[in-house]
Amino acid sequence: MAKRGGFPGAMPGNMNNLMKQAQRMQKQMEESTKELEAKEFTATAGGGAVEVTVSGKKEILKVKLSEEVVDPDDIEMLEDLIVAATNEALRKMEEESQASMAKITGGFGGMGGFPF
Repeated sequence: MAKRGGFPGAMPGNMNNLMKQAQRMQKQMEESTKELEAKEFTATAGGGAVEVTVSGKKEILKVKLSEEVVDPDDIEMLEDLIVAATNEALRKMEEESQASMAKITGGFGGMGGFPF
């Protein structure tokens, strides 16, 4: 006798539970993303001479420069320090984002990491 619909060998109740878990996980991910987007991440370079703050939306919010780092004869160093501080702030934001998602997914590595 042929089976009606569904997945071969799968119990209908298990599929419902899986869908509920997926929906709950999606909601948690959305909440986590909103929380992350509201946060700010700050990093410095050059011993604190350059400070950059980024948002969880990956937007630069603030760049603060110490007077001693502003040397008109060495613009290249200032540019390098700004890049370094910006990259570090973005790295901090990304690290927190990944840690937050890992809590939700339980180490599955995102939707692509489910073992089926």
